[in-house]
Amino acid sequence: MTLAEAQKEVDDWIKTKGVRYFSELTNMAVLTEEVGELARLMSRTYGEQSFKESDKKGDLGDEIADVMWVLICIANQTGVDLTAAFKKNLDKKNTRDSTRHLENKKLKS
Repeated sequence: MTLAEAQKEVDDWIKTKGVRYFSELTNMAVLTEEVGELARLMSRTYGEQSFKESDKKGDLGDEIADVMWVLICIANQTGVDLTAAFKKNLDKKNTRDSTRHLENKKLKS
């Protein structure tokens, strides 16, 4: 699925099953909640925190997809073409940051 297809799928779902988009500010709060759920699972899976019984059924892919869903909602309701925005962001990284990480002594092993 392309980014454009994902944006259309989310938009179609919102219009047929979701009634309407939440406001942009509500979606920002929902995004923060979803990132928090992802962070919780990451800290327990890869960090030092231990799992509580209620955390053990976490699905990393599902948590990442929840974050993507809300980001796509925000993009749709604010008129952002994610394909164009992502290409522009890659171009920026390939020009501004093309050697930055290669020259970073902290990243050398």
